[in-house]
Amino acid sequence: MAGCEAKERKILVAVDEGEESMYALSWCLNNIVVSQNSKDTLILIYAKPTPSIYTAVDGTGYLFSPDTMSSMERYSNEVAESVMEKAKRLCKEDHNLDVKVETRVESGDPRDVICQAVEKFGVDLAVLGSHGYGLIKR
Repeated sequence: MAGCEAKERKILVAVDEGEESMYALSWCLNNIVVSQNSKDTLILIYAKPTPSIYTAVDGTGYLFSPDTMSSMERYSNEVAESVMEKAKRLCKEDHNLDVKVETRVESGDPRDVICQAVEKFGVDLAVLGSHGYGLIKR
């Protein structure tokens, strides 16, 4: 089939601080996005936890000061940036592939963020790492 061209695909890979997600990204690069001339777009998504104002300890709620909340938000942003840099480095340096990479950092529960991103970006394939949980623990 000499006349067939490869269709551009959008591939979403969920990344976080765990090695499982970096393994999933590496697996995707080795098994899905294998061509130098790929027309694929790789969308890396990181789900930041939603900042909570209250935390419950022994049934009572504590209100954090604005300085504490600001510090927690800054730390969360630094973690997200670090994870994205590691993922982009894995794409460019370690696998030496020249694919279009987009990064997204969204706030919310990872399950919801990933599902919403799949719909929002019209993703063809979603790649997720596994923490090795069994059926009951999942």
